[in-house]
This record gives sequence, structure tokens and C-alpha cells, in this order.
Amino acid sequence: QVQLVESGGGLVQAGGSLRLSCAASGRTFSRYAMGWFRQAPGLEREFVAGISMSGSSTYYADFVKGRFTISRDNAKNTVYLQMNSLEPDDTAVYYCAARSISYYATTSAPYQYWGQGTQVTVAS
Repeated sequence: QVQLVESGGGLVQAGGSLRLSCAASGRTFSRYAMGWFRQAPGLEREFVAGISMSGSSTYYADFVKGRFTISRDNAKNTVYLQMNSLEPDDTAVYYCAARSISYYATTSAPYQYWGQGTQVTVAS
């Protein structure tokens, strides 16, 4: 069982930055691949970024490449999402998710554990 708690969301002007954190409970965090997803009102939840168990492999949705960076600190049981050059279209609730396999997935179904989400609002 893994419990995930996101933090770091908020209101930011377009062009600004935020860093989201996702803290995981338990001693086996390093055995989970992690993903960040987001969901805007009226839209489906979509994949943003994923990172492998060790952190050696990452993958991004096309719409965030070059702007967002996913990383993890297994000693701190935490995964991060650094978001730069934010745009109004980035406004959404952001969720972190964990799956007990080496590599991330780009769809939500393979993830067993989810956080409660953190709101990111980008003002134009």
C-alpha cells in the first residue's frame, strides 16, 4: 500500500513556474514507477510525465516537453514536477500516481495508487 500526497500547486501568472511535490508513504517507494497526470474541467485525465523506479528514464507528453521536468528522490520518498513557462492551458488539477513495476505508463489504468491532486491555475 502506498499513500501519495501532492503539494505545491497554486496560482501563477503565465510564464511563471511552480514545483509540485508528491510525498509517498512506506519504505518501498523505490520499487514504484511514478507518473504525473492532470485533469482540466470537462476534460479527460491526461498523462503529463513519467519516471522509472531508479529515475534513469523519463518520458513527457509532447505539450510539456522542454517546459516540465520530472525527477525523484528515493531517499526522501518524493517525486517532483518542475513546471516552467506555464501557460493558461496548463490550468488543471495535477495528480501523481504510482505503479509497482519498473517503468511508467502513459495511461492512467496501469497505476494502482493515486494522490488527491493539487490545483494549478495559470492566469493570463
